[in-house]
Amino acid sequence: MNKVLEVLKDMNINYEIITHPAVYTTCQANKYIKNKEKIFFKNLFLSDKKNQNFYLIIIDDTKRLDIKKLSKIIGQRLHFAKEEDLMKKIKLKPGSVSLFGLLNNQEKDVKVFIDKKVNKENKINFHPNDNTVTLFISINDMFKFLNNLKIEYQVIDL
Repeated sequence: MNKVLEVLKDMNINYEIITHPAVYTTCQANKYIKNKEKIFFKNLFLSDKKNQNFYLIIIDDTKRLDIKKLSKIIGQRLHFAKEEDLMKKIKLKPGSVSLFGLLNNQEKDVKVFIDKKVNKENKINFHPNDNTVTLFISINDMFKFLNNLKIEYQVIDL
C-alpha cells in the first residue's frame, strides 16, 4: 500500500482512504463504504485461452461482465486468470485486484479495458493492493495515473 500512496503523491493525485476488515468481493466492500456517493466498481483480471495475454477490466459493480461480448471485442476467447498468473503479472491475490496492481507489472503487458459507464462517474475506488483499505480518486486522476505510467487503455461499452 505504501508504494501506491508514494506514487499517487509523486503524481500529485489526491485520494481518500477508508480502512476496513479484509474483503474479497465488491458486495463485502460496499457495506464499509455505503455512505459514499455511488462509486462502486469491480476490477477483473482475465487472460486468453493460452494464458499469454492478460487484461484488467474495470466495470460498474452492478454489471455482470459478458465475457463472450468482451471476447468478441478483443478478438480472443477469455476466461478469469489463474491465481498464479495474477500473482506473476501484478503480484496480487484474488480479492485485491485493482488498477494499482499495474505498478507491479514490469513488462507493462496487461491491457486495460474500462467500461464507458465508469467514465460517467466523478470518483472511482480501488484497493491500494491491500484488501483492508479502499482508496478513492477522481476519474480524471485514474486516467492521469494510467497516462503517467504509460499504460494503454481503452474505454469500451461492456
